[in-house]
Amino acid sequence: TEDYIKAHSKTFKYVVLGLLGAGYVAYFIAACVLDFQRAIALVVLTSLAIVAKSYELLKEYKGQSISQCFRPAVRCFKSNLKWLKWVFILAVVVLLVLWLALDTRHYPQQLVSFGGVCVFVVLVFLLSAHRTAVSWRPVFWGLGLQFCIGLFVIRTQPGLIAFEWLGDQVQIFLNYTTDGSRFVFGDLINNIFAFQALPIVVFFSSVMSVLYFLGIMQWLILKISWVMQITMGTSPTETLSVAGNIFVGQTEAPLLIRPYLKDMTKSEIHAVMTGGFATIAGSVMGAFISFGIDASALISASVMAAPCALAISKLSYPETEESPFKSEKNIKVACGDEKNILEAASSGASASIGLVANIAANLIAFLAILGFINAALSWLGGMVGYPTITFQMICSYVFMPVAFMMGVPYDESFTVAELIGTKLFVNEFIAYEKLSGLKMNRLKGLDEIVGGERQWISVRSEVITTYSLCGFANFSSLGIMIGGLSSICPSRRGDVSSLVMRAMLTGTCVSLINACIILKCSLSTINNGTISFEGSWNTVANVTVFFSKCCQCCGLSNVAVCN
Repeated sequence: TEDYIKAHSKTFKYVVLGLLGAGYVAYFIAACVLDFQRAIALVVLTSLAIVAKSYELLKEYKGQSISQCFRPAVRCFKSNLKWLKWVFILAVVVLLVLWLALDTRHYPQQLVSFGGVCVFVVLVFLLSAHRTAVSWRPVFWGLGLQFCIGLFVIRTQPGLIAFEWLGDQVQIFLNYTTDGSRFVFGDLINNIFAFQALPIVVFFSSVMSVLYFLGIMQWLILKISWVMQITMGTSPTETLSVAGNIFVGQTEAPLLIRPYLKDMTKSEIHAVMTGGFATIAGSVMGAFISFGIDASALISASVMAAPCALAISKLSYPETEESPFKSEKNIKVACGDEKNILEAASSGASASIGLVANIAANLIAFLAILGFINAALSWLGGMVGYPTITFQMICSYVFMPVAFMMGVPYDESFTVAELIGTKLFVNEFIAYEKLSGLKMNRLKGLDEIVGGERQWISVRSEVITTYSLCGFANFSSLGIMIGGLSSICPSRRGDVSSLVMRAMLTGTCVSLINACIILKCSLSTINNGTISFEGSWNTVANVTVFFSKCCQCCGLSNVAVCN
């Protein structure tokens, strides 16, 4: 019997796959017939899977034939590449000018955000390590990809619906953490941060490990890196690492290219570190979502940051060496050593223990240090009649021009500047926690200013701030980056240490440019001329006045709609 099974194993495999396929088709048809609206997500996911599999089969069996058919067109394109490039550049410039002229006609404040992008790009160029060696192709293509993603997410109905749906599904999925954390901690999860937010990191880490074991994450990362590589012309190793940063953290993404780190150029090492500083890990994103931060904004910010990180990295530290990695054919994505899906889930949960402990320890240490600094500043300020001076107040004045250039209204820019300074000098957890408090105050309908202190900011400013804080670029992450990369590749410790500060500041600029690119806030704020907010407003005092203020800050001309 055993010999018979081995001899006909392929037949049995196809029979089982055929039965599973037939069962799924029957399930798919039944779901669509019963309620097509409810099954739209299933239809979209199934269609994407079919397209992806069809592409792989077509490439495997007919790839060479198709390539031969297009060779004459490719030769013609390459022979005329020089003037076609200038035609393309001219067309892009004309379209950009038309876009700015038409789109800012009703919203002139968007020109401030566009000016912010220009200022940050010029600033990075002026501080570039090798200004004469800058290759502008990755810079313009990276910013262009970032702009197109932002345009799709914010200004198109399909993109808005897709990312809002994705954000909602992530939120629902993360809520299942409660089942495990309530069993372990009981009612402590209701009011205590450590038992409420940190278990989400454990759950998400376990899920990510399972997705790696199944090969889903590798497939996604490879496809995203392929798009960036063919457009931006960057090497496959640095592109793969930066694409991986969309899903994993600053020390996990370099593991994808671990065998190649020792031979990478300094510019590529800088790009790898910039990608880590400019994005956040998926597991940490879950904790931010638990704060009440918009999930769709965090997801789109991470996706938009990847091409921008490569672009600004190549502007800050251009390539001056010959990269040994020209083709992706010899690049293999590193995989885990787990033998089955249960081991993958368990190892993912175990691997998160260090991350959870690191988050908790850093929050305790930095909040305590911040409290001491504020007390010291208050004591010093009291000597000269300014006892109210704090670290946050200093940040609000230092970073106010940065917040204003991102498109934040002047009167709110000081509050946003505080959050930017907190994120840069302390960490993003504390900054997002403070942003969450501002959002909750707005939803509760509190007065805008109480005792001279702003209690909430507009929805537009909230979204801009969400994008600007979405990254690991802060001084506390410098040691994490140096330690992580040095342990992976000890021979490059010197290069990592010499480039890490530049990479951190470059990653900060990436997050700020990301915030500028989002154009204007239209995420569920204004829908066909009406206002939509979360929560019950029946018991909120002065609700009409509050709605009127929101109409003004969102640019709705008919304030009577709010009454």
